[in-house]
Amino acid sequence: LEKMTDLVAVWEVALSDGVHKIEFEHGTTSGKRVVYVDGKEQIRKEWMFKLVGKETFTVGAAKTKATINIDAVSGFAYEYTLEINGKSLKKYMENRLKTTNTWILSLGGMDYRVVLEKDTMDVWCNGQKMETAGEFVEDGTETHFSVGDHSCYIKAVSSGKRKEGIIHTLIVNDREIPEAVE
Repeated sequence: LEKMTDLVAVWEVALSDGVHKIEFEHGTTSGKRVVYVDGKEQIRKEWMFKLVGKETFTVGAAKTKATINIDAVSGFAYEYTLEINGKSLKKYMENRLKTTNTWILSLGGMDYRVVLEKDTMDVWCNGQKMETAGEFVEDGTETHFSVGDHSCYIKAVSSGKRKEGIIHTLIVNDREIPEAVE
């Protein structure tokens, strides 16, 4: 494997199916552009005469659209920005905080990352979309699923405050799991 000598940018992007690493090589003499997602080459272009521009590719199981913008700052200095679904990485992640909940937990020596997509009520665990069963309960709803031989559910209860909306809590083996901040 050739060493990544022209590596100019690395980003970590948390999506429902996991945290993905995006690496970008830009040869400012050859114009070479290489994009890696999770260590796998997605795009390779050799000998590009135009040193600025953009490269678009997809990330993760849901094939989320990502674009690397290459802009000249001054002389031979370049700036690299990553957009996810047409938003800057920062804006995308801020929006994700509002639309998803993430929990990190350890069960029987294994680590799990559970993500709830609030708009669809899809539940992901370690990159897999889970089979779920929803049920109405006295004070809200429960979305049941299993992780290994552990029974889990996400309880959705109204906060009673309009600004806060619905509070989602992950319960595993009758234990509440604190939400993770990514």
